Amino acid sequence: MIDLKFLRDQPDVVRASQRARGEDVTLVDAVLGADERRRSAIKEFEAARADQKAASKELGAVMGRLKKAERAGEDVTDLDAHATALREKGAAMSARVKELDSAAEQAKDALETSLRSIGNVIQDGVPAGGEEDFDLLEEVGTARDFAAEGFEPKDHLELGELLGAIDMERGAKVSGSRFYYLTGVGARLEWALMGLAQQITAEEGFTPLVVPNLVRAETMAGAGFLDAHDDEVYQLPADDLYLTGTSEVALAGFHADEILDLTDGPLRYTATSTCYRREAGSYGKDTRGIFRVHQFQKTEMFVFCRPEDAAAEHENLLRIERRVLEALELPYRVIDVAAGDLGGPASRKYDCEAWVPTQGKYRELTSTSNCTTYQARRLNIRERDPRGSGTRTLATLNGTAATSTRPIVALLENHQQADGSVRVPEALRPFLGLEVLRPR
Repeated sequence: MIDLKFLRDQPDVVRASQRARGEDVTLVDAVLGADERRRSAIKEFEAARADQKAASKELGAVMGRLKKAERAGEDVTDLDAHATALREKGAAMSARVKELDSAAEQAKDALETSLRSIGNVIQDGVPAGGEEDFDLLEEVGTARDFAAEGFEPKDHLELGELLGAIDMERGAKVSGSRFYYLTGVGARLEWALMGLAQQITAEEGFTPLVVPNLVRAETMAGAGFLDAHDDEVYQLPADDLYLTGTSEVALAGFHADEILDLTDGPLRYTATSTCYRREAGSYGKDTRGIFRVHQFQKTEMFVFCRPEDAAAEHENLLRIERRVLEALELPYRVIDVAAGDLGGPASRKYDCEAWVPTQGKYRELTSTSNCTTYQARRLNIRERDPRGSGTRTLATLNGTAATSTRPIVALLENHQQADGSVRVPEALRPFLGLEVLRPR
């Protein structure tokens, strides 16, 4: 979640961010109101608690005098009455303190709930608007002119079936729509893509992890995946666990409730995992083939760093993503994603989109997000403050090295030959053991 102090100090900046995202600007005032109610409740509780302690101290003094008078054989009627009155007052005060303590906790919970409804504050330069309002940063490579080569390109599914690489029919039979089998060279191609991604990230200094695909609700929420898009997540209610749609979730939770030492620089991790997405709201979109599916493999990169280093780490993640795409010899473009398409945790996101010939457009293959302190604040991940004593919230970033399905779509279509075979990019050949994929 965003920094409450920042929201208090600069509410207009947060309002502008909400406006650019196309989100409810009045949520800022709702949070400020909830914050005021929480502070008022805490103040009232602390005042009542102070009165209770004073009354307890007074009762202690009276009880001391009462016992002393009893030992001296003096008349204690007035003292006894006074003590009784103080005990009754103390009991009422105790009940009131408990009531105010509960009210303060409720106000705290209400504040946190309202604060979680606000997405990360976008960075300067992020374009306002929705999915189509991105800024184009660069186009790399040239799309093939299949007409000049004398043949009509086949789409990835037709090619996959010719190669014996993709079986949608059996996927639907076993699991329903948007499921599939990768068979033969299709399965080998997935392994090759993940192998290439792991090799490149290892060369870039990332520590590989094998992560859980099932996480607790607090981890899912901490990573920012149970807010506006919880309908896209698969849940196992009997176990109170969630299937992750990206290893970003488990990677984000790896250091939850820890204080990290970043003296030697950022901590960089990578993980290859199976990802699960309900694709809620995507009815009718990309129904042919394996571009938009419920299950796939992905190699994800994740970084924990100091807030002042986050922008540089973001550019580094983008550089690595570009390195992967260029190794796959795909024409692609880089876009600065508009605020309304960022997702709650991201303050800025870059997408790399590969050209898909039969669709005649670029489609997203990778994305990298700078989440600043948003996730770490939820997950209570801190570092020793290098500016002085105490600790501070650090920053997190994530980026896709490669997925298993969308790159296969782009690879098959961009590297196909007239006879239905597909040329294997040189970087994949050591992992695949083939230079050409040929029809069965």
